[in-house]
Amino acid sequence: MPTKRPYADSDLPWLQETFAEWIAEAGRCGYDHIGELPHRIYDNLRGRRPVGEVVHVWEEDGRPAGLAINTRFGNAFDVFTAPWLRGTRAEADMIEAAAETTGAGQDEILTDVFDCDAARIQTLERLGFTRFRTWDDVNEATLAHLPAPEVPDGFTLRSARIEDAAGLADARNSAFDAGWTGGQYRDQVMRKPGYDPAREIVAESPDGRIASFLVYWVDRRNAIGHFEPVGTHAGFHRRGLARAAMLHAMHEMRALGLTTVTVNHDAENIPARKLYAGLGFVRTHETYGYSRAHPSRRSAKTAR
Repeated sequence: MPTKRPYADSDLPWLQETFAEWIAEAGRCGYDHIGELPHRIYDNLRGRRPVGEVVHVWEEDGRPAGLAINTRFGNAFDVFTAPWLRGTRAEADMIEAAAETTGAGQDEILTDVFDCDAARIQTLERLGFTRFRTWDDVNEATLAHLPAPEVPDGFTLRSARIEDAAGLADARNSAFDAGWTGGQYRDQVMRKPGYDPAREIVAESPDGRIASFLVYWVDRRNAIGHFEPVGTHAGFHRRGLARAAMLHAMHEMRALGLTTVTVNHDAENIPARKLYAGLGFVRTHETYGYSRAHPSRRSAKTAR
């Protein structure tokens, strides 16, 4: 049976390589792009607790068998399982362990699942989880034919630099109503494994502010790129900056030999849907949100 241990920063390259092999073997359902691993571990968790407390690696016979990223957004978790363990008791045990770690003090815990992942849906429902919403649209575009990016006069597209941390924090706070400080973004994202400043593309305004930004991720094994996140400062909307930055990045991806790029967005985010559709993205999948009472609440109810 797989055994659980705390994640360490040094695990990331090994895990990304493994996940790329799992995707090559089993397809997209049940995984998501390998760039989502550093994004969810470092960006989403943001150093609120030591990473080893809330991210766990499962191993079997010296090889990765699963990964749990717990306490995303407080009460959400992800569990990714090796193809040979999908739908097994071992996968159910990983989900229950993630449920125990996630959402202490919360009434309910959340996770999501690809629409095509019948094995995970069956396991979640057997464990008492119920579907409560469509979470994300999962979109894909080819990199075969790309127009040149058009940048408004005075704006510049470039890669991020470490000294942009404060400006990137400000732009993210404006775009996503987040609470980053420059120091947090520098130390918890820019200096963590997986992040490459060359692959964070920014649109710089004439006065030197970060007006729009994105991070793109690369899976060379499967020739797939991925965007996460994409955002624009509220003071710079409707200028085509996100579109220009994405096209700039898509040209860079194609130069690396990638053939396809993906991006996910909240299914209710209409502006995002229009932006991505205008770049040739089409929806290939949805993800569904599932919820269940936190284990402590379930235990209390049973005791009564």
